[in-house]
Order: sequence, then C-alpha cells, then structure tokens
Amino acid sequence: MNLPNVITLSRIVMIPVFVVVFYLPMEWSYMVSAAIFALAGITDWLDGYLARKLNQSTPFGAFLDPVADKLMVAVALAVLIEGYAAVLLTIPATIIIGREIVISALREWMAEIGSRASVAVSYIGKIKTTAQIAAIVGLLAFPPGNFWAYVAIGLLYIAAALTLWSMFLYLSAAWGDLFPKAESRQGEV
Repeated sequence: MNLPNVITLSRIVMIPVFVVVFYLPMEWSYMVSAAIFALAGITDWLDGYLARKLNQSTPFGAFLDPVADKLMVAVALAVLIEGYAAVLLTIPATIIIGREIVISALREWMAEIGSRASVAVSYIGKIKTTAQIAAIVGLLAFPPGNFWAYVAIGLLYIAAALTLWSMFLYLSAAWGDLFPKAESRQGEV
C-alpha cells in the first residue's frame, strides 16, 4: 500500500460521507456535499500525479483509480437525479452513467483479447471528465431552481455530448476487433 493508493481509497471512503451530507436537512449540505465531491475530483488528479512522480504506480492502483472515479460520479449523479427529479438533468446523467458502463465493458473485453491499448484513455476523455466534475460540483452547490444550477445543467449537457463523442472514438478504435472482416474469419473454421 502506498500514498497514491491510500488517496484513491479515500475517494471510495468519501462516498458514504458524501451521501449522508447530501441528504442532511441543513442549508449548508449543498455546499459541503459539493466540497466533498470537489475534493474527490482533486484526489483523482493527485493520486495519478503522485504515482507518476514518486514512481509508485501499481496494478492495484491502476485497477482501483477508475473504479473510484466511476463510483463517485455514478453515486453523485444518482443523488442529483433524485434530488432534482427533473428530466432535464436525468437525460445527461443517464447518458454519462450508460457510457461508463459501455466503455468499462469494452475495456474489459479488449484486455481479455489483448487489445487493451486501442481503448486507452484519450484526451477528449480528460476534457469530458473536467466538464463533468465542474457540472456536478455546480449542481451539488446550488439547489434546484437556482440560476447557477441551470448553468451547471448546461455544463452537464456539454459533458454528456463529450461523453458520447469519446464513446464513439473508443468504439471506432475497437471496431475491427468487435466486427472482424468475414475473410479473416473464414480461415478460423
């Protein structure tokens, strides 16, 4: 166990704390839940930075980091869907969650067949993640109906569009493995 892995694990530990704070019947729960999510976003960057800088990358960390990210985002979007109870927020949130499931399954399958590198994290994925974190922090910080909450919903739509674009890029990179040409399969009988 090293420092980057401890930081990654802290993101998972933050999830139940985040949920409890979000549902507290206090005025400050919006801002504090937003701060917890923002802290999780910072630790996402920090653990990767430290793993590279300290040369402490591990297979466990490589596995755990995307799991922690996806759990935190999915839980945050789930509580926001319930909290806002509006189709305006539900549409981009379900696109984002659905994409994460598709790409996780694709990466697992590509790793199984030895083509994991063709579905590596792309630059557009990093931009998508930044927009997504900013949108979720805004949605958590401001209650439904607040002007800034609508701005954050707009940002969530941008994140959802980038999500679809990055999914398209991943699927395009894997297309040849998903649908091998008929002539290459004829010799495999």
